[in-house]
Amino acid sequence: MKILVLSDSHSTKHYMRQFVERSSPDVIVHLGDHYEDGECLAEWYPHVILHQVAGNCDRYRCPPSAREMLCYPLGGVMTYMTHGHNHHVKLGLGALLKDARALQAKLVLFGHTHKAVCIREPDGLWVLNPGSAGSGTKTAGLVTIENGAVVNCEILST
Repeated sequence: MKILVLSDSHSTKHYMRQFVERSSPDVIVHLGDHYEDGECLAEWYPHVILHQVAGNCDRYRCPPSAREMLCYPLGGVMTYMTHGHNHHVKLGLGALLKDARALQAKLVLFGHTHKAVCIREPDGLWVLNPGSAGSGTKTAGLVTIENGAVVNCEILST
């Protein structure tokens, strides 16, 4: 399973489309800022499963049912998805990783900082911030899962 991870698109949809076309994902995760961009992805690619969370810039731009955090298995890997602003990720990842580990996540997906990073913690926890698909870096993340385990995590750029 290929999971394309996008964040901080800020209404610049052109690069999101490029990343989808280039990677042909099975699943797309949009991590907020701007929530309606994720809704566009659902319209453009109805055959691709979409998961999305709201970001700090989405307070008045998303439906009341929108969540700021999701945690459930993707391809058999427990995945914690959030924008990151509630965990103050610009100051460090401690709170984010603590919450993810408490929910037994094996993969953490977050945005907000606009800085792409993909690391594996010593305990095996994968941590991915795709950067910004819309402003600044114009990056995305791609996670490959096989047999219930992350086998690849990479940053894509335009």
